[in-house]
Amino acid sequence: MSRPVNAEVVLRRHESTERLIKRFSKKVKNEKIIEEFRSRMYYEKPSDKRRREEAKAKINRLKEK
Repeated sequence: MSRPVNAEVVLRRHESTERLIKRFSKKVKNEKIIEEFRSRMYYEKPSDKRRREEAKAKINRLKEK
């Protein structure tokens, strides 16, 4: 089961709406809400998920060297 997704940003005193939207976007990105949504849009077989994660780990290992 996934965790509940609540990203709340309260308008501060003398804060512009542009700054508020920027803070909201940053919070959503840091909590990886969009990434999780996109990964859950379609069902991914466990074998495909494992294969994708192994390929990602391989790329990361090559980058470190």
